[in-house]
Formats: sequence, C-alpha cells, structure tokens
Amino acid sequence: MSTKKIKPIDLKNLEPEEKLKYEIAEELGLLDKVVTEGWRSLSSKETGRIGGLITKRKRKS
Repeated sequence: MSTKKIKPIDLKNLEPEEKLKYEIAEELGLLDKVVTEGWRSLSSKETGRIGGLITKRKRKS
C-alpha cells in the first residue's frame, strides 16, 4: 500500500469528463470508496464498468 496522500476532491469544480466519471461512480455505489481510498482502490471490473458507461453516454450525445 502506498503512503501517498490522497488529495481532497472538489466535486463542484471538475472538468465535464471528470464530472461524468464521478457521476457514474456514484450511480454504481462506488463514490464513497473513490473519495476515501482513491481510484486505485477499485477493481478492474469496477473500473471497466465505469469506462464502459462513459463510452456509452458519449456515443449518445
């Protein structure tokens, strides 16, 4: 486990693409885990699910 500090996330001041990533993480029930432990704490399955939903939504717009 790394000792690198996790910087606080300002959810109100994000780029549109980052905002979408956090919104999807929230919908999947992973936002708390991401905020407390960082993106590295997610499994490859969880990360892939987020990536897949981002791609799906980008295609729709």
